Amino acid sequence: MNEIEFGRVEARFKLLAEEGRAAFIPFIVAADPTISSSLEILKGLPEAGADIIELGIIFSDPMADGPAIQSAGIRAKAAGAKVMQTLDMVREFRRDDTTTPIILMGYYNPIYIYGVEKFLIDAKESGVDGLIVVDLPPEEDNELCLPAMQSGLHFIRLVTPTTDDNRLPVVLKNTSGFMYYVSIAGITGTGSAKKEDIQNSVARLKNHTDLPIAVGFGIKTPDQAAEVAKVADAVVVGSAIVELISDNINEDGSPKENMVDTVLNFSRSIALGVRHARERLTDPVKL
Repeated sequence: MNEIEFGRVEARFKLLAEEGRAAFIPFIVAADPTISSSLEILKGLPEAGADIIELGIIFSDPMADGPAIQSAGIRAKAAGAKVMQTLDMVREFRRDDTTTPIILMGYYNPIYIYGVEKFLIDAKESGVDGLIVVDLPPEEDNELCLPAMQSGLHFIRLVTPTTDDNRLPVVLKNTSGFMYYVSIAGITGTGSAKKEDIQNSVARLKNHTDLPIAVGFGIKTPDQAAEVAKVADAVVVGSAIVELISDNINEDGSPKENMVDTVLNFSRSIALGVRHARERLTDPVKL
């Protein structure tokens, strides 16, 4: 696996290390609330400060997600989203942006139905850089993880507060790109971890791996993002963005006129919090 060259993810974290700051990683659900508006948000996120983007593939039973992302999946399904449409969005994104990494996040069932071999070929061709598959543990690496890495796609693991030191080596064995630390024991959008707990957990994980550590779940404000960015290599914000999309949808399901600008402006505020977090660790975050 060491001889496989991936590219964009490594290049981005190398650049961020040189700049001395953490990455901002926003999450959106593909085609929420419509394919066209979702694509517009996706295309606007790099200018709004996104360093890496997580793009959600819809699934009918998203067991790790809270009400906000579940509702986003329902809207996306109504808009006609499928795996193929998600990959088409990435292809369209790559027409203008060849440097921002895109990670697909979701569940195994839609990929299995699509066909693993075909999915990996199409994902790589479309410009996807890696996968986060919530419901595939290391014991099932032959299903998707190993074929994905052999195809040049990162396979990024979720680690939780209950992942102990005995389990970590198993989780890390076939992990690449970065590690995603889920800072709360629960579903998305339902709570926030204490600053001290995140700091201790990131320090513990860094004793086990040289991979960058991204922290997500429960981060909703620029100040919260800045606090996490002081200790982590990346900050993931998902539910707060998805909730903002939901708040800016008309009764007929169409996006309100300023929805895209509202979402991108919020993302920009999070990005600024992340970017300024380490300038003076003893001073308040300046936005």
